[in-house]
Amino acid sequence: MTIELNPPTSSVELVRRASEALAARLPAGWSLRPATIDAAVDRGVDAAFDLAAPDGRSAVLIIEAKNVAEVRDVPGVVRQIAAYVGQVDNGYGVLVARYLSPQVRSALTESGVSFVDATGNIRVELSAPGLYLGDRGADADPWRGRGRPRGTLKGAPAARIVRAIADIPGEWTIRELVRGAGVSTGTGYRVIDFLEREDLATREERGRIAVPSWEKVLRRWSEDYSFVGDSRVTRWIAPRGLEALLKRIAQTGPVDYAITGTVAAAEWAEYAPARAAAIYTADAESAAADWGLRAADAGANVLLAEPEIDVPFVRTVTNTAGLRLAAPSQVVVDLMTGPGRNPQEAEELMEWMKNNEDSWRAG
Repeated sequence: MTIELNPPTSSVELVRRASEALAARLPAGWSLRPATIDAAVDRGVDAAFDLAAPDGRSAVLIIEAKNVAEVRDVPGVVRQIAAYVGQVDNGYGVLVARYLSPQVRSALTESGVSFVDATGNIRVELSAPGLYLGDRGADADPWRGRGRPRGTLKGAPAARIVRAIADIPGEWTIRELVRGAGVSTGTGYRVIDFLEREDLATREERGRIAVPSWEKVLRRWSEDYSFVGDSRVTRWIAPRGLEALLKRIAQTGPVDYAITGTVAAAEWAEYAPARAAAIYTADAESAAADWGLRAADAGANVLLAEPEIDVPFVRTVTNTAGLRLAAPSQVVVDLMTGPGRNPQEAEELMEWMKNNEDSWRAG
């Protein structure tokens, strides 16, 4: 689907683009036409269409049009559509919008609500007659104007706030949060506004901010942050193996580093023996020299990452062997975005974190 240069400016335009997009993707013999529904229902819905299969069976698509939809809007949209659909024989709800973020699309899918946005993101599923239409559009709003809130958790300020929320339990005021995370007040408001739109934070009475699930916040952060994507990563060989390397690191003088990945996760929830070590360091060349590493183009068993932000070095943990590990909240996100079995290791660590909050979250 080619994205039109101009965004839709009304519900009528949204419905037109959505219906044209659906009609263009229907299999041969299917048809889509405006439907006539009960007047009492018609007053509430934005549009309705008869969708007919080649064998004569049909369904009614009940359309709810919204210019903008955030994650926090999804429960209300689902309830509203369900109320309309419940009044129509063989009705199915479809949300149409200018743009739907990946998070909103995921929430709608989990709720069983079909959707179409003006960039070409489509998921329409019917059980009778059986039909599935899916297509991929934009993963960023192409019409987001200057000055509109950022739609990600990229960057150091957002990372500091996410880590503070995850690592330190309790509710916050904005003042407490910006002080604890070391960011500006304006940044604090922008990040909290974003978390509210994603339904990850709520403002309570007396200005306090509640974050019901640190797990969901970390998972959302993993969509915008990664060990490789936010660091300069170089590859090395520890010629005597990982066990000898870790002993040498523990005995080395003051080097600014934090071990992450499989090696760090084994401190709390060992999944499988480590094949490679992933280590944050402020100076990879110096660290490699101190630890006796050799540069490698292939066969590397050590990844040294010079992070673009300092968050990996915040609230590190020193274990009984004298090794400095990244905090569990950092390690689990690094594993979520890693290759191979790393995502499975992340899930194992996440379970440990949920069952042992008192041992890793600072009171």
